[in-house]
Amino acid sequence: MKNIFVVGLDEFHLAQLRSLPGADEYRFHPLFTYEEVKQRDVFPVTALIEEGPRRLADFSERVDAVVGYWDFPVSTTLPIIRRPFGLPGPSLEAVLQCEHKYWSRLRQAEVIPDHVPAFCHVDPFSDDPFDQVTLEFPFWLKPVKSVLSHLGFRIRDLTDFDAAIERIRRHIGRYAEPFGQVLEHADLPPEVAAVDGYQCIAEGIISAGSQCTQEGYAYGGEVEVYGTVDSVRSGPRQSSFSRYQYPSSLPADILSQMSTITRDVIRHIGYDTGPFNVEYFWDPTKHWVWLLEINPRISKSHAPLFQLVDGCYQHQVMVDLGLGRRPRFPHRRGVSAMAAKFMVRQFADARVIRSPTAAEIVDVEAAVALTTVQVPVRQGMRLSDLRDQDSYSFEVATIFVGAQDRAELEARFHACMERLPLDFAPVSDG
Repeated sequence: MKNIFVVGLDEFHLAQLRSLPGADEYRFHPLFTYEEVKQRDVFPVTALIEEGPRRLADFSERVDAVVGYWDFPVSTTLPIIRRPFGLPGPSLEAVLQCEHKYWSRLRQAEVIPDHVPAFCHVDPFSDDPFDQVTLEFPFWLKPVKSVLSHLGFRIRDLTDFDAAIERIRRHIGRYAEPFGQVLEHADLPPEVAAVDGYQCIAEGIISAGSQCTQEGYAYGGEVEVYGTVDSVRSGPRQSSFSRYQYPSSLPADILSQMSTITRDVIRHIGYDTGPFNVEYFWDPTKHWVWLLEINPRISKSHAPLFQLVDGCYQHQVMVDLGLGRRPRFPHRRGVSAMAAKFMVRQFADARVIRSPTAAEIVDVEAAVALTTVQVPVRQGMRLSDLRDQDSYSFEVATIFVGAQDRAELEARFHACMERLPLDFAPVSDG
């Protein structure tokens, strides 16, 4: 029996872990619960890196793996938690070369310079932050560490820039302070050591065309890509994700080119014995591929899509690597030819005046085949109270759908929405 500790374990993903092939040979333990890790006003980095190893040391049996499927602070602290026990996993420095946006761009530019946009470091607390910008309008401005496009802004002119800087100065500390605690445990090159979590990166716009994400892993110096998921955007400035869809509809030669780039970059940063996902843009007018970012973890958002199409949650990849063995993952053995995660959004603050009960969600899932519904909002709450949303929208529901074709996929999504009691009222601060 293998004892596998999960940082940020929650019931939704525990059910997925328990459905994996051979799961009767695993015991999943919460090293920290989801509530302890992701539902705090302040990310508990100190607790993770100090208390985590103590809890493992106090365990009376063998510890076989420590894994996690959440983004910050889980993915970033896993190497520190594993380190005293010699457990399999990528090094902290390799993880940070994915997570630290500026360091990641520096390393990417060394090996795939033609597929990386122009970029520069910006200190938002300097007397004149714009004086550091070396790019033409428009460009993206974002902290060197955030998730879900939190505090990421498309900058069209100086007015946009000044407004973004003001907001970044007010809110960047939520990620900057705990990220700085992680950086203290790493061996950083001088050009990166000076760029802590309170800093930003400006990047040239590369959002024209189609966006997708490649899921893969590195093991024993080899890099494998096992699936590509399309990412569809909507809303103001096309800045918010509305749907993830698998398998990708992009041309085979483009997917092959992306896989080559992925292998080159992952090997270059020395990332090994770990899962990853790499986000790309493809510009069909110029027939060009741009690398957007690298995440050193599986995408939990994509896991149900792989289960529907390939027949297994990609948690299997995470678990195998955590146990130090080559992943075993099926291909096209699921019940659906295609699958999607639909993200239902509101693009202005509002108050929730009606949200579904647990029983009503069960009824919707029973009425519409191959669907799973999650609703994070509750009656009476204000959308601006949701944590870690992107800069232009609020995610009020997610619906996973499996189908045999695109028409059936969208029909099932709309059938869910028609049955889902979810209503909002405008709010006013006046």
